[in-house]
Parts: sequence; C-alpha cells; structure tokens
Amino acid sequence: MDLENQQRVKDLTEKHGAENVIVLLGAAEGEAAGLAAETVTAGDPTFAGPLAGVQLGLRVYHVVEPEFKEEVDAEVYDEQIGMMEMVLDIDEIIEEMTDIREEFCEFND
Repeated sequence: MDLENQQRVKDLTEKHGAENVIVLLGAAEGEAAGLAAETVTAGDPTFAGPLAGVQLGLRVYHVVEPEFKEEVDAEVYDEQIGMMEMVLDIDEIIEEMTDIREEFCEFND
C-alpha cells in the first residue's frame, strides 16, 4: 500500500473511528493483499509509511471474498470483477486475508 493511501486510511480512521471503517482490497496476488491488509490492521510492516507502528485493527476484505461478494449486486460484481476471478488464485487470497483478520483485526463480526 503506497504512502498516500496509508495516509488516507489513517485520516479516515481518525475522522470516523476504526470501528466504522472497512478496507476493501483488490490486489491480484494473495501476498500483496496480505501485505496491504497487515498494513491497515497491524501497521506498516516496512516501517516506511504513515501507518508504521500504528495498529488500526481495521476490518479488511478482498473483493473476491464471499463476505464482500454477497453484499454486491450480482450483475455489477460479474461485470466489474467476474473476469478476474478466472485468473486469480481465490483460495490463496481468501486464506491470506482470513489469517490477517484472525491475527490483527480488532473488529471481527
């Protein structure tokens, strides 16, 4: 997650409260999604950005996860994301995101 997006997440969390923020990711690989998810939950693991050492504990999901997919109009989802499902390793992404939420998220539903 780039420094600008880290600052946006930090600002929104300060403005609205961590319990009211959900981060949606769309990274193409599980490892990249996991790194971004770790950044908004446990803090920037590279210690380079605004979230270095800042543990927000935010809820974070990837757009291919069932929790998100079930909340979106099926037609819209298929039009915007459906094609990507054919080339992404969905199981790897879900596993990575689940691990991060279980370890670092403070607002699990």
